[in-house]
Amino acid sequence: MTEEINTSGWDAIEAACTEVYGAQEPKHYGTAIPYMLGGPDPLDGISVYQAEAPVPHWHFVTYGFSELYEKESENKEWSGYGFELTFRLLRNENDTEPPAWALNLLQNMGRYVFNSGNVFHAGDYLDANGPICLGSDTLLTALAFVEDEDLKECSSPNGRVQFLQMIGITGPELETMQTWNTRGFLAACKAYMPKYITDLARNSYEQLPSVAKAVQHGIAEEGSSTAFLYIQQLGWTAGRKRMLQKNIPAELQLGAKQAGLIGKILHSRISKKAPLSLIGPDLNVTFEAGEDASIHEDEGRITITVHEQAVAELCEQLRPKARTFELASLPGILFRIEPTEIKDQEGRVVETIG
Repeated sequence: MTEEINTSGWDAIEAACTEVYGAQEPKHYGTAIPYMLGGPDPLDGISVYQAEAPVPHWHFVTYGFSELYEKESENKEWSGYGFELTFRLLRNENDTEPPAWALNLLQNMGRYVFNSGNVFHAGDYLDANGPICLGSDTLLTALAFVEDEDLKECSSPNGRVQFLQMIGITGPELETMQTWNTRGFLAACKAYMPKYITDLARNSYEQLPSVAKAVQHGIAEEGSSTAFLYIQQLGWTAGRKRMLQKNIPAELQLGAKQAGLIGKILHSRISKKAPLSLIGPDLNVTFEAGEDASIHEDEGRITITVHEQAVAELCEQLRPKARTFELASLPGILFRIEPTEIKDQEGRVVETIG
């Protein structure tokens, strides 16, 4: 006699999809070998529905970020990571199968979460450092996350599950989100992205007059919601005092790719008296607003206090070009902008910034 498998978590996701799509039988792509047994794909499966409104598109729904079978985590409120991902992709009317790259992209999101432990929330974003569809000439090189409009939060014996929709965005759009906030920017683009359907062929929207106006107003009223910026190229060398010679200033090293972005976010944050923390592999550098410019070092945590003049001068100097500079308004620190190498999945350098 075989023991019946508990699929209550899986069933809850299916029930949520049935409320939207009724009797439509989705195309389902399962995993032959479970991830825990050495299989390459962390998600147990992905269902894909054919949606017609507002335009024909594929609607992908994952199975695997939540607990599909028995309850294993100690968190009784949420099932597993507490979410499943969805993805809406523009579909040609004569398409009969969803593209494999989109299935692979969702599995890659699973690998990222399973390996790092970092989870997604509505309002988050992720830089893909290249086209979300590998080998294509799409401008979409990043992802944003919001609640799925149709799939509402569901519950199972294993806890609650949210459905987070993944949206393809461009590099300039990502920078705009970081300078303001994800929800505000996407709301400003809603007229051009109904249901936030991803279209690989679209142009960037941040320069459209209505969007640019909303962004300008939002930044002025709210500042930036980006309190933490995770960057790989972040270094610090402590300053040194020398007898009878000029002191050697402390040095902050930044990558050229994110130098300009840091300036934009810093201006937006400090204008509202809000701090900005740069998080590197082994270093935390926090800029905070104050009347007197100063630098404080404490075991891998650097606090740089800046006033309005220092922020203005620093933002003017932070550009994506390799160089060094000092500021009269922020003495005791040298800023070094270093080239950034962009690499493909094989580790080959495909672009150098700076």
